[in-house]
Amino acid sequence: MPFPPLEAALAKPNGLLAAGGDLSPQRLIEAYRCGIFPWFNAGEPILWWSPDPRMVLLPGELRISRSLNKALNKGNYEIRVDSAFSQVMQACAAPRKGQSGTWIHPEMISAYAVLHEIGLAHSVETWVDGELMGGLYGVSQGKVFFGESMFSHIPDASKIAFVHLVRQLQRWNFGMIDCQMKTAHLASFGAREIPRTEFSQRLRELIDYPERVEKWRFDHEPAE
Repeated sequence: MPFPPLEAALAKPNGLLAAGGDLSPQRLIEAYRCGIFPWFNAGEPILWWSPDPRMVLLPGELRISRSLNKALNKGNYEIRVDSAFSQVMQACAAPRKGQSGTWIHPEMISAYAVLHEIGLAHSVETWVDGELMGGLYGVSQGKVFFGESMFSHIPDASKIAFVHLVRQLQRWNFGMIDCQMKTAHLASFGAREIPRTEFSQRLRELIDYPERVEKWRFDHEPAE
């Protein structure tokens, strides 16, 4: 079954569009191409969302605070890409202060692991002294990166990974990073809310570029 039109999404809760279906690669790819993402609790029906407004970061609008810039310039870390995708998802799924559960449950981890295997889901990781200390994961389609979640075990680890991702996406001429819902954390990087109609228009303009369906390598990484 195709997804309903985005205009059918509820205002409360904001963006709820459909329930049911599965997390097959084909359905997930279709969802992201339409500007829809899954978000649901374990043991409940799959819920599909397209909120209005939509939080996005245009790569050229990235802002970096003075303190983060100092952390970036220290260089006491290593950025790796697609070297520990499942570990990143597991870390993102770990309980967080003030939260009783997580939406990144085993069904989601299995589904996105398949997307990673076919070269559409990616992780960016911050390593310190050989230990994974922070990172993020998301889905790439055309010239859009759909961010899903990030984690940090030490201060700034996920922020460092995010900045390296955005800078690489700029070099690859990506046009938009989907941040889904508004948070102060993402706003501090220059992300902003735009109407769903504008998001959909930008998505249509960027989605049909050829995919980078392989393990990603950032420009700073040596060839294998």
